[in-house]
Amino acid sequence: MDLAADTVRRRRDAWAWRFVSTALSFALFGIGGILLRVAILPVVLHWPGPREVRRRRARRTVGRAFWLHAQFMSRTGTVSYSFEGLERLGRPGQMIVANHPSLIDVVFLLGHVPDANCVVKHSLWKNPCMRGPVTVAQYISNDGSADMLDRAADVLREGQTLIVFPEGTRTTPGQAPVFHRGASAIAVRGASVVTPVFIRVVPTTLTKAEPWYRIPDRRVHMHLRVGDDIDVATFSRDTPAPIASRRLNEHLHHLYARELQG
Repeated sequence: MDLAADTVRRRRDAWAWRFVSTALSFALFGIGGILLRVAILPVVLHWPGPREVRRRRARRTVGRAFWLHAQFMSRTGTVSYSFEGLERLGRPGQMIVANHPSLIDVVFLLGHVPDANCVVKHSLWKNPCMRGPVTVAQYISNDGSADMLDRAADVLREGQTLIVFPEGTRTTPGQAPVFHRGASAIAVRGASVVTPVFIRVVPTTLTKAEPWYRIPDRRVHMHLRVGDDIDVATFSRDTPAPIASRRLNEHLHHLYARELQG
C-alpha cells in the first residue's frame, strides 16, 4: 500500500498523458521528416529564385517545421520551455555555441533561429526521416574530415549564422559539458562573434542513456538562456590559431561549468 501511494505521489503532472504525447511527438517527427523530404522541400527547393534565396527559403521551411514541433510538445504538455535572450541570436557571422543535455534541445534551438546553419551528426544523412531536411538546408556534416572545419568557417565568413554543439554528443547527466576543440577552431577561423547558449533540462530526459519511453515523474522544463557575446579577437589577436583555439576552448569549459553548476 505504501509503495502504491509512493508511486502515485511521484508520477504527477499527468504522467500517463505525457507518455502518450511523447510517443505522438516521436511519431510526428518521423512522419514530418518524410513529408518534408518527399512533398514539401522539393517544391520549395525548385521554386524560382537565385541559389542563395532558395537555400534560405529551404532552411526557413526546415526551421519552421522544427518550431511547429516544439510548439506541439509545449501545447500538449510534453515539456514546458522558456527562451531568454532569443532576440540576440541570428546575426551575420555569429557562431552560436550550446551544450546538448537532451535529444530535443536541437529542435528548440533550430526552430527559433530558422535561418541558421548547423553542424550536425554525419549519421543523420543516413536517417530516412532526417536525410531530406539536413541535405536541403545544407547543414554541415560533422564527418570528422579536415575539410569540415574549413566549410564551417567559410559559412561564417559568408555572413551565415552557425550553430555548433561542441560536445558532439549529449551531455552525461550530472557532469559538466566536455567540448571538443573543433568548435573553437571554427570560431578562430571565421566567426565575428561567439554567443553561448546555456541549456538546462529539468528533470533530465532523452539523454544518451534514456529511451523515449522512460518518462520523468514530473513535467520536463527546458530553459535556454543566451549568454554574453565572446569577442574572438581577444583570443586570436597576434596568436597562432592552434593556441588561440585551445585558449577559447578552455574559456568555454570554465564558462559552462560555472553557468550550469547547481
